Amino acid sequence: MNADNLLFRCSSLGSIMTEARSKSEPISETAKAHLLEVYIDHKYKRRKVVTTKYMEKGLQVEEDAITLYSRFTKLYHAKNEDRISNEFIAGTPDLFNGNSIHDADTIIDIKSSWDIFTFHAVIGKGIKKLYYWQLMGYMALTGAKNAKLAYCLVDTPDTILNDEKRKLHWKMGLIDDQNADFEQACNEIDRLGKYDDIPVNERVHIIEIERDEQAINAIYQRVAECRQWMNNNLYNIILNN
Repeated sequence: MNADNLLFRCSSLGSIMTEARSKSEPISETAKAHLLEVYIDHKYKRRKVVTTKYMEKGLQVEEDAITLYSRFTKLYHAKNEDRISNEFIAGTPDLFNGNSIHDADTIIDIKSSWDIFTFHAVIGKGIKKLYYWQLMGYMALTGAKNAKLAYCLVDTPDTILNDEKRKLHWKMGLIDDQNADFEQACNEIDRLGKYDDIPVNERVHIIEIERDEQAINAIYQRVAECRQWMNNNLYNIILNN
């Protein structure tokens, strides 16, 4: 496999941008592990899939979160479906402000919080490195000068809440649902999954970052280093295992 023209997804930039423990080694162990997954994806068309209840909710409520964000900003936003790329990276930003995705002023990435506790846990803590590099990649692709990470607190779908209830039912070792403690716990699960009683302005938290040309150039440099590492090392690593 020749990695010279391999494009890296913006959502994966946080993995390759981790710093190695040794200054003489540009590629960290975290990055190497990711590059092996990239190799398998491109050569064998198998992508490692990790699914959690948090990810499942995020996928299911994406449109609800965009609607909530639109209500919060009092501006209509539609999900961007265009995948864009340059010679180094590729990605599909969620939303944008501007003339087009190729000429955007601002990029917006939506994150749906699992519950009210995870929503409030991010307030005042700054942006995670994973999301920082993802947004920097989106700005590199679109020309945007700033980006927003919008955490949204929307209702959890009933299908997911019912899964939580079934898991609880099994853990409690119940034969049927006629149990006062179980009923009370189910009511609490429902209450922790529904948020229409909370004002819109208390259900959206935004973190903004500015475009940083040095950071973007660092992404391009790291992509080049990753391509070189893959070309020089992956075959021998796989052959010797």
